Amino acid sequence: MDHDNTLVLNCGSSSLKFAVLKAASGHSVIQGLAERLNSPQASLTFTIGDQKQTLSIPDHNHQQAIAAVIEVLKQEQLLTTLCGVGHRVVHGGEAFSESLLITSENLEQLTQLNQLAPLHNPVNILGIKAINALLPDLPQVAVFDTAFHHSLPEAAYLYGLPYELYQQHGVRRYGFHGTSYRYVAAEAARRLDKKQDDCHFLIAHLGNGCSACAVRNGKSVDTSMGFTPLEGLTMGTRSGDIDPGLMPFLSERLNLSIQDIMDVLNKQSGLLGLSGISNDMREIQQAAQTGDIRANLAIEVFAFKIARYLGALAVSLPKIDALIFTGGIGENDRLTRAMVLEHLAVLGFTIDGALNQENGDTQGRITTPNSPLALVIPTNEEWMIAQDTQLLTAK
Repeated sequence: MDHDNTLVLNCGSSSLKFAVLKAASGHSVIQGLAERLNSPQASLTFTIGDQKQTLSIPDHNHQQAIAAVIEVLKQEQLLTTLCGVGHRVVHGGEAFSESLLITSENLEQLTQLNQLAPLHNPVNILGIKAINALLPDLPQVAVFDTAFHHSLPEAAYLYGLPYELYQQHGVRRYGFHGTSYRYVAAEAARRLDKKQDDCHFLIAHLGNGCSACAVRNGKSVDTSMGFTPLEGLTMGTRSGDIDPGLMPFLSERLNLSIQDIMDVLNKQSGLLGLSGISNDMREIQQAAQTGDIRANLAIEVFAFKIARYLGALAVSLPKIDALIFTGGIGENDRLTRAMVLEHLAVLGFTIDGALNQENGDTQGRITTPNSPLALVIPTNEEWMIAQDTQLLTAK
């Protein structure tokens, strides 16, 4: 039997996304989500073909949820078709500049990076260890969100802090969403019929987490997220950039601990905090249409911060071959795209209302013929992970 399928796993704090993909085509054979893990409401929902099924998995942890996924793959006779398992790992630090085949040695190195991404990396590693326990003979590959940004120059990744903090503690900009940027940059070059090395792009990845990136000659040269995924744009529940002087102010005025403040910045801010309604842009826009002042304010702040960052990132490029929107909001929210491009009129962008209304389905273009090019390109991180996994497990 051909081993031409890859199991892709993305472990979140209380969830597990999975898919089995054909690396050659990106075709998804089965995909699913286990959510509300470690609670009585835990469930596993998966789709194969046009059939959708939900299983109750009360109080399952990540390893038990992965065991349930493996059981589904056995029943669907997919387990024996796998070449390996590809894991999304959020933080690779400076040690890991590209995807790698997981061994006991580099897994130990990976574990040491938990302090750089305490919300994400520990659960990513849980997924790796669960597969080790359940399918010990199946090769595993780690694909890092940070890897694409290893090409950042020092001027972009260093903070204006004592240099010793970088030397001794790794305090620097790392950037995230790198797997998404890698896919989108390659796809944009293909659409433009240009070599990736000759392309210069501004890319906005807009979802519940949001970031922007400048890609010069096919490589990341600047990005909005920093030491953690909290820096940069206003996001679903994350604040993005704030004045660091707010930390002692909030601590003293509201008697909050550092952890309390981090919870506010990570979980209570962004679109949710500004609107007081939701972290979901669709719900906020519905409220805005009824005249809700805070909903309108959240939308305006969100779009302005994106445009301001894209304008700043433009200084890293010799020219702009295309500005690209991706991620759930970037791909589906024509209002946000229109507002961002209106703010970027200074760079010459003029939106085509009809093309933008179609979400860029006409080859992705949403600007007028005389404008610099802006595109909508759906991201496909899972396919990139599947391709890397097949490549590394075939060696």
